[in-house]
Amino acid sequence: MRPGTEIEDLLRLHAPQVLGALVRRYGHFGAAEDSVQEALLAAARQWPETEVPANPRGWLIKVASRRLVDQLRADEARRLREETAAALAPRDAFTAPPPGESRAPSQDDTLTLLFLCCHPELAPAAQIALTLRAVGGLTTAEIARAHLVPEATMAQRISRAKRRIKGVPFRQPGPEDRDQRLAPVLQVLYLIFNEGYTATSGSDLHRADLAREAIRLTRAVRRLLPREGAVTGLLALMLLTDARSAARTGPEGELIPLDEQDRSLWDGKAIAEGTALVTEALSQGPAGPYQLQSAIAALHDEAARAEDTDWPQILALYDILVRRTPEPMAELGRAVAVAMVHGPRAGLAEVAVLEDRLAGHHRLDAVRAHLLEKAGDIDGARAAYRLAAGRTLSVPEARYLRTHAARLSTGAPAESPAESSAESTP
Repeated sequence: MRPGTEIEDLLRLHAPQVLGALVRRYGHFGAAEDSVQEALLAAARQWPETEVPANPRGWLIKVASRRLVDQLRADEARRLREETAAALAPRDAFTAPPPGESRAPSQDDTLTLLFLCCHPELAPAAQIALTLRAVGGLTTAEIARAHLVPEATMAQRISRAKRRIKGVPFRQPGPEDRDQRLAPVLQVLYLIFNEGYTATSGSDLHRADLAREAIRLTRAVRRLLPREGAVTGLLALMLLTDARSAARTGPEGELIPLDEQDRSLWDGKAIAEGTALVTEALSQGPAGPYQLQSAIAALHDEAARAEDTDWPQILALYDILVRRTPEPMAELGRAVAVAMVHGPRAGLAEVAVLEDRLAGHHRLDAVRAHLLEKAGDIDGARAAYRLAAGRTLSVPEARYLRTHAARLSTGAPAESPAESSAESTP
């Protein structure tokens, strides 16, 4: 693990909880987020030189609160609100724990913050963008890439969303909130997990902290709505997908595709829980996208060997999925399933239909490269692998794709496509 990674993970874990604590006590979402960012920067500078506090979340809340209070005091119009919030705050809210005790603040506000960011006053796109920023800890650039829009456009969307919810009460979600906000909440959790499982940029394939936080929050939502099939299905999908994490990379961080993974490294406990949740989710009303994707993930995980994978059943599930949710990434996954059942030429025909909708996306190029290779078009496959490598911002994916292109140049035996192209992950 590279130096500083532990502290980076710790800060990313606590950031949404610290922000939630400040918003609950003081309001002022935008100002609170700025103060939290300043506290995170202070921690990133100080902790490597000293030591991580016994109660890192309490430290961050204390520093961020001081900075927020200073900012509020600078504005006479906000003085009354600041004094009221200070009077209501628990006496020991910002005190450090005794030596040897790692007491956390009494309330984890992350779930409340999640529902606040998905307030019905916001458009769906703004709900998702704001939550990915405040709860997921993703940068504006990462969120923009996930939505295939310019970074400046996404920055404006997030700023408008903050202004829109200014003054909205910070409270635990009630039944009406859950009904109105559940769909965007689940989509945000899906995207946070997706970024954690396969990072869109950087030197690491997997951001385990994001994946774990998405699973934790989804469990919390399921405690609120235990009989909601979409919630159960999403949790099942996350568990079944994350169960493969230990086998996805080699000793040097290199990507290992699904059908080459050592399946003994997969997390059997998570697979068992996820498979049971799939059965439960499919019994909780009509199957939506999360239930269907979790069923596809279960079929992958239940195969003892890659050649045992039930591709006809996976294709049947994809057929239902794309009929109900015509989303291009789901259709790309279906193209792979078509190729596995009916041959690479049939899969290439499906990929061609997605050219306009996924133009410039490296996953489209990676799938095309794999299918061209399977069809015997080595020159075309080599060019597509190189194109995909040039378009991804993920260092492990780019390295894998370039290596694959180089092997084709030397006439080495064909291997599997990149994992993100071949399996049913979010």
